Amino acid sequence: MKKHNYSAGPCILPQEVFEKSAQAVLNFNNSDLSLLEISHRSKDFVAVMEEARALVLELLGLEGKGYQALFLQGGASLEFLMVPYNLMKTEGKAAYLDTGTWANNAIKEAKLFGETVVVASSKEQNYNHIPTNYSIPTDANYFHCTSNNTIFGTQMKSFPKTDIPVVCDMSSDIFSRSLDFTQFDLIYAGAQKNMGAAGTTLVVVKEEILGKSGRAIPSILDYEKHIKAESMYNTPAVFAVYTCLLTLQWLKSQGGIVAIEKVNEAKATLLYNEIDRNPLFIGTADKKDRSSMNATFLLVDEKNQEVFDKMWKEAGISGIAGHRSVGGYRASMYNALPLESVQVLVDVMKKLEEVVKQNEVTV
Repeated sequence: MKKHNYSAGPCILPQEVFEKSAQAVLNFNNSDLSLLEISHRSKDFVAVMEEARALVLELLGLEGKGYQALFLQGGASLEFLMVPYNLMKTEGKAAYLDTGTWANNAIKEAKLFGETVVVASSKEQNYNHIPTNYSIPTDANYFHCTSNNTIFGTQMKSFPKTDIPVVCDMSSDIFSRSLDFTQFDLIYAGAQKNMGAAGTTLVVVKEEILGKSGRAIPSILDYEKHIKAESMYNTPAVFAVYTCLLTLQWLKSQGGIVAIEKVNEAKATLLYNEIDRNPLFIGTADKKDRSSMNATFLLVDEKNQEVFDKMWKEAGISGIAGHRSVGGYRASMYNALPLESVQVLVDVMKKLEEVVKQNEVTV
């Protein structure tokens, strides 16, 4: 029976990515060598890295606009450190929007480098919304935000206009929706949501913002050195980069971001409509800020949990348990999750309602 994988990450990827990457582990490019054993400086892998970096810029509409795409390591968590290391000036300051756990972790790292202004936070409301009506200091070296919050199911629908560089952690919704990506000066994202296997991190940076911090930066943490080395300053995570290439190729074949956005909107609409219609469930995020990637919801009466859990497991659904910070359920609907999987979950939710109405379960 097919599994309907709602895991928040590492998560579902296109079936063809699994098949092609599995074949590459056995025999890459008909070389009779595994992808895992060839030199990262061989022409075969250099071609992978070059195409992956180029496809990133193509899909984001950033070709020829002064940006570089890098595949690094250390996850988005290392970028929490690298961003202030490279962009916060000595005796400078940075502005951060606090919308969730990962934004908060980024703020903690920035404070190690200088004054860190939290322009707004929804922490006191358990991050159930995206703050608005805040001002960004014009003398800050950059503004940092997190576009989508996997744990709390919120997503920024628009981004503030400012004259300072804008940095965005897009780990859980990159390549999922159409945006004017030129409004960002630096984007970073862990691969294990919409891009590929865990182990590499995408950084897209406008070169003109670099080299202005006035601080000495260790080589491995210096974006400029990684650009000069074309993401080969140290041995890259070859398998993770290759799965990213395959996923980007798949996305392009689907019609790119514009096409996948329509599918993602259909999935989110289907599930949120059921959450709002069904009296047994309630969403945890403010409706205006609901994420199209991660829907978080609760049972109104926890007495129904045992029956509901049994139902969705029997339906082949996996990975919808909510994060401990929120509880309840979290359905992650990344690019590769088909609409039919969302329909299966919705059908289970409707079935639970029928069972309750028939008094087989006490409300």
